[in-house]
Amino acid sequence: MSNDKLNIAVVGSTGFVGLELIYLLTKHPNVKIKYLCSQNNIGKNINNFDKRIKRKFPKLCNIKNVNWNTVNLLFLSLPTGRAQSIIKKLYNKFEHLNFIDLSADFRLKSPTEFKKWYSSRHQAQKLIDKSIYSIPELNTKNLSNYRIISNPGCYATSIQLALKPLIKKNLIKNNRITIDSKSGYSGAGKNFLKKFQAKNFFSSCASYSINKHRHMAELDQELKISNYVFNPHIIPTFRGILSSIYIDVKNNKLAKKIYIELKRFYKNKYFVNIKGLNKSLGTNDVLNTNKCEITINMSSNPKKIIIFSAIDNLIKGAAGQAIQNMNLIYKFKENEGLR
Repeated sequence: MSNDKLNIAVVGSTGFVGLELIYLLTKHPNVKIKYLCSQNNIGKNINNFDKRIKRKFPKLCNIKNVNWNTVNLLFLSLPTGRAQSIIKKLYNKFEHLNFIDLSADFRLKSPTEFKKWYSSRHQAQKLIDKSIYSIPELNTKNLSNYRIISNPGCYATSIQLALKPLIKKNLIKNNRITIDSKSGYSGAGKNFLKKFQAKNFFSSCASYSINKHRHMAELDQELKISNYVFNPHIIPTFRGILSSIYIDVKNNKLAKKIYIELKRFYKNKYFVNIKGLNKSLGTNDVLNTNKCEITINMSSNPKKIIIFSAIDNLIKGAAGQAIQNMNLIYKFKENEGLR
C-alpha cells in the first residue's frame, strides 16, 4: 500500500455497476484508485460517463498498461466469462494481489453447473476452490483467507437475506416457495434496450428468463431449496429490486416467529433492517444505499406468509456489497465508504 492507502484497479469501469463502484470508492478514505480500465473508451475521463464523479482520476486505460506490482486489489465488473481468464493470468504471478469479481465467474462451485447455466466451459477451474462466495451478513468464513471474492447476484442477494436464516433454523418448508422479483432496468446493463426490445419499455413491465434466470443457480447452491418457483420482472425505473416471497406454512401466525428470528439474526448487522410485521415495503428507502429492508406479512390465505425484501441492485446487489467485502478483507469498518 502507498501512504497507507489501498491501491485499487477497476476493470469494466464504464458500465452501470463499474461507475457505481467508482463513485462509491471516491467516498472511501482508505483507498486510492490507481487504474481505471476499459476496452472501448481508452484515453477518456471517467467523469464523461458519470457526472457524480467529481474527483480527477487517471484516464481510462487498457488493462495491458497496468503495473500490477503497484496494485493491491482488482475489482472486475465485466460480463460473465471474462474475469476468469484475467484472474487466471494474474493469480500466481502476483501473489500480493486480491480480486473481487462482480460477475458470475466464481459464484458456482461446480464447473458442471457453470457450464449448464452459462453455456461455456470455465477457464479457471483450479481457482474455483480458492474463491469464496460472500454475502457478508451470511458468510461465516474469514474473507482474508481468500484472494478471490465472488460477489453474489442482485436477485440472489435480496432473496437469500430474507430466506437463509429461516431455512437454517427450519422455520419454513424449503420446497414450496414462490418468488416474484421486480428490478429496475439497470440490472440488465447498458445494452438493456437490445435485450428488451419493447415499444413501450419505459412505461411497461415485463417478465423475462422464465424458469431459467441464472441467479437460480445461486439459490440452488446456497439455499438448497427444491420445487420452488422464481421469476424476475423488469420495471420502468432505473434502480432497485423488490422481491415478494410466498411461503407455505402450517399456520400464518408463524409470521410473528419468523419476524422475531430475523430480527434476532440481523440484530448487529448494520445494513439489514427488519422493518416490521404486516407492513408493506417498497424500494424507496433503499435506493442509493447499501441497505436491505425486509418485512414479514400474514396473508389472506391462512397457510401462507409473504416476505418482502428490497435492495438497490447497483449497490447492495453489486458495487456496495463489493466494497463491504473489501472492508472485511482489509479490516476496515464494515460500513466505511457506505454510510
